Amino acid sequence: MIRFLFKLIICLLLAAALGIGLLAWRSGDSLYTLYEWLSPAHFQQYDALIRGAALPNELDPMLVKAVVWRESRFDPQKFGAAGERGLMQVSEIAAQEWARQTHRENFVVEELFDPKTNLAAGCWYLRRAMDHWKAQSDPTPFALAEYNAGPSRALRWAGGEGARTIPASDFRRNIDFPGTRKYVELILLRYRFYQDRGRM
Repeated sequence: MIRFLFKLIICLLLAAALGIGLLAWRSGDSLYTLYEWLSPAHFQQYDALIRGAALPNELDPMLVKAVVWRESRFDPQKFGAAGERGLMQVSEIAAQEWARQTHRENFVVEELFDPKTNLAAGCWYLRRAMDHWKAQSDPTPFALAEYNAGPSRALRWAGGEGARTIPASDFRRNIDFPGTRKYVELILLRYRFYQDRGRM
């Protein structure tokens, strides 16, 4: 009986380890996910701000969190190679456009290092990209490609001006920037990971 219980416990532990490993693998970055599980407070500290910026822009907070994960790994001080700043790696051009459209006076680009400001600008920009692609059955991959590579490239990958709707899978195959294709795929994986977990 003791031997049977021992074997049962070993089997249950192996099944749990396999399940955790599979979930981590499906997250888009296994090692990072394990680190997140070991130090959850670090990766949840911006959840309230993410929700506060995502919901007024009619974005799923889990999608926004997946973008933050990919863009900055939750580092509000990250400075990108092309001058992008903060959690969502917002460019100066996008931030200035956001400031004009939202009537934010005296905006200076250094404010993008403030998580709340960065999330507000990034969510506004992502919402605008989603609106560009609302005719598609699933606008998310299109909007993510636009967020990463700009509207003109996303339009080219979708077939150009006046093109009809195309399946998201065809659009993703058309992305001829390997970095952007990987960017879209990893964010979608991470987004599903947060959805499967049922929480951010």
